[in-house]
Amino acid sequence: MKWRWTSPTRKKRAVHLAYAWIFVWFSILWMIPAIAFGRIYIDVNAPSIPKFNIAVPDFKQMAGDGKHPELSVNLAEVVANDLDLSGYFNIMDKKAFLEGKNKPLRGRDIRFKNWSVIGAELLLKGGYAVVGRRVEIELRLFDVFLGRQILGKRALGNLTSYRHLMHRLSNEIILRLTGHEGIALTKLAFVGTATGHREIYVSDYDGHNGKPLTAHKDISMLPRWSPDGKKIAYNSYKDDGAMLYLQDVGSGRVKRLSGRSGLNIGACWAPGGREIALTMSHQGNPDIYVINLQGKILRQLVSHWGIDVSPAFSPDGEKIAFVSNRSGSPQIYIMEIETGEIRRVTYEGNYNTSPAWSSRDRIAYTTMEYGRFNLCTINPDGSGLRKLTSDQGDNEDPCWSPDGRYIAFSSNRDGEYHIYITHASGHNQRRVTFEKGAQTSPSWAPE
Repeated sequence: MKWRWTSPTRKKRAVHLAYAWIFVWFSILWMIPAIAFGRIYIDVNAPSIPKFNIAVPDFKQMAGDGKHPELSVNLAEVVANDLDLSGYFNIMDKKAFLEGKNKPLRGRDIRFKNWSVIGAELLLKGGYAVVGRRVEIELRLFDVFLGRQILGKRALGNLTSYRHLMHRLSNEIILRLTGHEGIALTKLAFVGTATGHREIYVSDYDGHNGKPLTAHKDISMLPRWSPDGKKIAYNSYKDDGAMLYLQDVGSGRVKRLSGRSGLNIGACWAPGGREIALTMSHQGNPDIYVINLQGKILRQLVSHWGIDVSPAFSPDGEKIAFVSNRSGSPQIYIMEIETGEIRRVTYEGNYNTSPAWSSRDRIAYTTMEYGRFNLCTINPDGSGLRKLTSDQGDNEDPCWSPDGRYIAFSSNRDGEYHIYITHASGHNQRRVTFEKGAQTSPSWAPE
């Protein structure tokens, strides 16, 4: 049989076709990891964020002095709770696990089929070793479908700070899967009544490690973190009147910022951290003023015969939201600071208050409907109204996380008021404080 050469034109076509097929196959092979990675990449800006099923078995105790076996459960619980609060994961029930304790951490030794058959998409393996007062933690995150490790991290620190170490590792997971920093290392301030008095407390963002900031044995309220996270402004009646105080979180030093006659309430920090807006009534009517950190009045922002309270600066510091009853009922208004122009933002509902302005230029506030308080968010131009809570008791005091993706608030849905966290969309509402008494009026510290 003789071979017959094709014409130059047909030959070129054949070669081009062959190269085209080779390109297609290489493209497919190249894209397989990208497609697989896309399975576990979380688009935090998507309108609806699907949750990934993640298995977090107890951590394996590795080399060390063999002490503190309780960390096997405790470390896993911290990271699982962080991932649950993020709103991006479904934490799988340990009762469904087919694998026993102290199983291998490395991918080549893991039987991923045991995890895929129970519906896990991600597997988080961890181990730890305690030597004296130090603990080393190893963490590995796997894509169950591919049987591939997508993150490996280690952390070393003091044994007493193991929660902080786990929060750091949780943030690494969130960063790896979303491209954005997590919130696990942030803190909250809030009002608590554990002692029978209203005092200011500070805790981790998940409600743990709560400690009293004040011990005035009186009414303290409305804590507000400074932009640098080093100070907290708050109101207290400890000196016979609603006065404004400033406390250094590290040293505990306290000074009075405003003790003028009448009201000195509702402090709001300007973005630069050098000025504070608040409502004062020393001239008769409750209006909004700006003072410096020595308590000196710099200017009067809002002057009206109505009651003007609850100021909240915009992220750029050029506008301020506040509440006024000038229209007959409490509503939210925005003032352009440079021009003094004021416009009303809320029109739905007869009672809208407590505005909080996020770093992503969204305003959260409290509204009353059918005798209950609920949370809403809205754009500064009045568009995009979204209701976050309903039929779950009273929900008040919204404040934003530093990244503007979460809201902390107080709710009495379980009887007593406690602090909850929700995604900005209103999904994944979780309680974070479980202390004695009530916890209200949260303020989220900067990162």
